[in-house]
Amino acid sequence: MDHFGIIGPQSPQALTWTISVANLTVVDKVPPEMLHLVDTYWYQFPPLETKWHAALATTIGILALTSIVGNGCVILIFSSTKGLRTPCNLMVINLALADFMMMFTMAPPLIINSYHETWVFGPLMCEIYGMFGSLSGCVSIWSMTMIAYDRFNVIVKGLSAKPLTYFGSVLRILFVWVNSLVWTLAPLFGWNRYVPEGNMSACGTDYLSKDWISVSYIYAYSIFVYWLPLLLIIYCYTYILKAVSAHERNMREQAKKMNVASLRSSETSKKNAEIRLAKVALVTITLWFMAWTPYLVINYAGIFGTSPISPLQTIWGSVFAKANAVYNPIVYGISHPKYRAALYKRFPALAFRKNNSTEQESIASTTTAADNCET
Repeated sequence: MDHFGIIGPQSPQALTWTISVANLTVVDKVPPEMLHLVDTYWYQFPPLETKWHAALATTIGILALTSIVGNGCVILIFSSTKGLRTPCNLMVINLALADFMMMFTMAPPLIINSYHETWVFGPLMCEIYGMFGSLSGCVSIWSMTMIAYDRFNVIVKGLSAKPLTYFGSVLRILFVWVNSLVWTLAPLFGWNRYVPEGNMSACGTDYLSKDWISVSYIYAYSIFVYWLPLLLIIYCYTYILKAVSAHERNMREQAKKMNVASLRSSETSKKNAEIRLAKVALVTITLWFMAWTPYLVINYAGIFGTSPISPLQTIWGSVFAKANAVYNPIVYGISHPKYRAALYKRFPALAFRKNNSTEQESIASTTTAADNCET
């Protein structure tokens, strides 16, 4: 029994299940045409219990519903509300589009495969599935990187910053997609490949093959799609926090000299709005890295061989990665007054009855960074 990692006393039900699968592996239900994509490493593991497949399907279903509705609202509101159609918000729409695409294209196949407890759509769809998952994640992180740079440009450089134009925003979005397509199409042309993951109900990059072509792709992909964006974002937000700290310190000193409690002007309100949006972006980015780091760890564990990877662990890596598609609309919905106001106007049933007047006054008196990207 130790071969399957089962130690200690077991319930009769668990013992019966263990005996029944003693001669089976997680690969046994895989269709014959898929076997050439399955690494021999997975043959040592018994089939996952049905409850884990059911839990995965249920969790992904809930996440998908939340993400599709939430990101759909973000795309609809930001693109159809005149006051929100600004250059920097094009990147917000692009971010929501990537999250929407992730769940819309990946959740249904994963739910169906969880029901069958294996991948049932064939090798080609496995590759396409893995490509779309990688593409949406890559577009998401690089969109957040561009949003972070825009906040850096506005808050740190201030009036000396070159205003972001629609053309400039479109160029950045084009860069995000071209860059993402290069990295995610590469496995389809022989630089690594997309294969079934340990639970056999989803597909992703091959992190178990030890040949240099496969390993070099994991190295390069992690550098240019994880570490480089992370370092750029850390750089931007380090200087953003320094600028915010200096701004607040100057305001306090000036207020003290003038013997007043605080200084509030339209410029200050605008600066405070920029800071609030920067905080929203920082929270969103932090959640992104919380979502994708487990999957990165699984990939590194595979290529380094430092610790064993079980099929169950690949389920959690998949869930954490896809949960990223849920965070962004929630963060923007809670923290963006203009978006919230436009959402309530379009869907009045979502608005809270109390404090509506306070909300409207706050919206009317505050110029947000989303409304005025060129400042």
